[in-house]
Amino acid sequence: MLRIQAAPGTIGPVGPYSQAVISGNLVFTAGQIPAVGALDEQPASFTEQVRQTLMNLEAILLEAGSSLSQIVKLNAYLTDVAQLEPFNRVYREVLGHAPPARTTVCVALWGVALEIDCIAELIPRQQESNDAFCS
Repeated sequence: MLRIQAAPGTIGPVGPYSQAVISGNLVFTAGQIPAVGALDEQPASFTEQVRQTLMNLEAILLEAGSSLSQIVKLNAYLTDVAQLEPFNRVYREVLGHAPPARTTVCVALWGVALEIDCIAELIPRQQESNDAFCS
């Protein structure tokens, strides 16, 4: 099992947890928020907060050896039911090509409008083969 404490470009965990844990061929991420450089640094509009949160999630997945296209399950936590339509709009732009299974709930969060976590598969590493050198 491999633990990722802080991926480049993210603020890192704000408590005693890992940003991601790799187990087998799966990556389990902690919840990501729309923070840019610090907790209180967040985009002004909700749609930009969704984009930033997905960018933060992508940074962690890339550090782990995965990507947004490898997500198999995503959990989204919104703070207002009215956020669902703008959330879905950005979500479709970013993940609409092959959307993963998803759960979306409305909850109270600490100082953020949304949080997203996911489970993704690792990108399979290409195995070198001597066949590439045969004519």
